[in-house]
Amino acid sequence: MAKKFTPFKAALAFPNRTIAYFYSQIEQQNKILQRIREILPAAIAKHALHCVINGKKLLVYTDTAAWASQLRFYNTAILAAIAPITRDTVSIMQIKVRLEILPEKLLPGRKPMIPSTEKIALIHEQSLNTSDEQLKQSLLKLSATLKKLSTPV
Repeated sequence: MAKKFTPFKAALAFPNRTIAYFYSQIEQQNKILQRIREILPAAIAKHALHCVINGKKLLVYTDTAAWASQLRFYNTAILAAIAPITRDTVSIMQIKVRLEILPEKLLPGRKPMIPSTEKIALIHEQSLNTSDEQLKQSLLKLSATLKKLSTPV
């Protein structure tokens, strides 16, 4: 059977130095992250999420500010450990917190607790009897907002 001639090559069939460069960058970042995790204590190592080298700066990403402060204690040890792996000399380490904001759908049961209409009325009455003008205005705004939120849409 004769081989069917196709006039087009697949995009990945062409030699592409750009993609190869990006793959090498990703591989280098994975090696550096692996080396960082090797020198850190196990409890801290699992919170080192990603790392990127930008010029002479190493950016290490973690999940919370508490773990970021713990990672700062290992600044010199990390820079010394990654020196043989990196292509350029890295002299600064910066730690960033990567916040992952979850959609409300993934947080079930998180709805505001609106007080009853009697309590909203009590707040409104108390605001009218308060002598401090700033407190009076705040309580009036609060009662108006709670009244608006308590009425079904």
